[in-house]
Amino acid sequence: MKPKKYEALLWSIALPGFGQFLNRRLFKGSIFILLELLVNVLSNFNLAIKYSFTGEIHKAIEVTNFQWLMFYPCLYMFVMWDAYRDAEGEITPYSFIPFVFSAFFITIGLIYSTKLKIMGVLLGPVFLPMLSLVPGLTVGFIIYYIVLTINFRRH
Repeated sequence: MKPKKYEALLWSIALPGFGQFLNRRLFKGSIFILLELLVNVLSNFNLAIKYSFTGEIHKAIEVTNFQWLMFYPCLYMFVMWDAYRDAEGEITPYSFIPFVFSAFFITIGLIYSTKLKIMGVLLGPVFLPMLSLVPGLTVGFIIYYIVLTINFRRH
């Protein structure tokens, strides 16, 4: 039996590829885990997370390899979408839209993470992209419902 959609989604949030394992997509899950490890290690993301959570934002910026970290939002959101899509339960048309907009907004947050200050605070390459998820999901769900409404009216 396949896991429920939100179970696969939450395990993909924990580690990209785990949702695919739950869905019995072992090869795909292994590839996603390897890609996550590759991007994570080459971008120094865990070190950036450590420095960010200890309040050393400038060190986090300094150690981050942005050329590699720019791959992370799209990889992460795609792996979550893929696990969600393959899990048990009905999937609605266009349900990928919130994932796509989240990846886009997180990437934009990462681009501006070295310069943009919120209330005078530089959030860096971990916290600003994380906060960018909220407007990404919001815009994504708004567009998703608009598209569904337009599509429903046509039929």
